[in-house]
Amino acid sequence: RIWRAGCIIRAAFLDDITRAYEADPDLPLLLAAEPFATRFQECTPALRRVVAQAALAGVPIPVFASSLAYFDQIRATRLPAALIQGQRDFFGSHTYHRVDKEGVFHTLWAAPGRPEEQWS
Repeated sequence: RIWRAGCIIRAAFLDDITRAYEADPDLPLLLAAEPFATRFQECTPALRRVVAQAALAGVPIPVFASSLAYFDQIRATRLPAALIQGQRDFFGSHTYHRVDKEGVFHTLWAAPGRPEEQWS
């Protein structure tokens, strides 16, 4: 209510936000609610083109690029965190988990053939 009384941010989407949280007070992510989910799905291809063209032209657009990366991250079933696990194992033998086998693993990175050990 405070946003509507003379604020420059007065806009129709504030009503949509209100309706989304009235429908589900425990809504974990606004982008999952309608009409936001549909609208974002519709606009994502254009956002990808904007980010790609800006990158090709050497024009920094960090907010657009970060927004696209965030949207991709929240929709992904798997993320590239395995790279971080691999780096930690390489530099400090911190081990890693695999998606195809149960257990904790460590690779002997300096050994010929880089054999893998299962630690549990």
